[in-house]
Amino acid sequence: MVGLILLLIYYIGRVLRTSEKEGNHDVGFAIVEFGRAFPEEAIRSLHATADGNSIFVRLHDSKAGIMRNRRNHFACHLINPGRVRVTPLPDVKGFSAEFLDAPTQNGDFFFRSEKEAAEVSLWLLDNYVSVEDRILDETPAEDADPTKPDQAN
Repeated sequence: MVGLILLLIYYIGRVLRTSEKEGNHDVGFAIVEFGRAFPEEAIRSLHATADGNSIFVRLHDSKAGIMRNRRNHFACHLINPGRVRVTPLPDVKGFSAEFLDAPTQNGDFFFRSEKEAAEVSLWLLDNYVSVEDRILDETPAEDADPTKPDQAN
């Protein structure tokens, strides 16, 4: 009986060590967690960092989010426009991000490729423009008529 208990303890220890090494890098689990946190948001695409501990989420309507692995769950954060600062790092596969509304999410993020890091940083830059600024940029000037040539002398 004692041998069986020792064998069970050894097996449980091995399983726990293996799961700690692998971490919680299941993208499917991350999608479920983000869906629970923000059920009204539609996910467009995901990009995980090279270590799998962070996943950046591109949402419809030029929104973005981030999920950070917290051992047995993902901490989900919806990034509000204009509330993140991105700084390049010497390694082109990464960048540093400061989330003004959620400082616990701040950090250096490294991806598998330079292309992936660039794409995520572009999402964040696109997300940086506030909704009000987008409306102003899209509103045509009333006195501008594209059919008439410039009348400046």
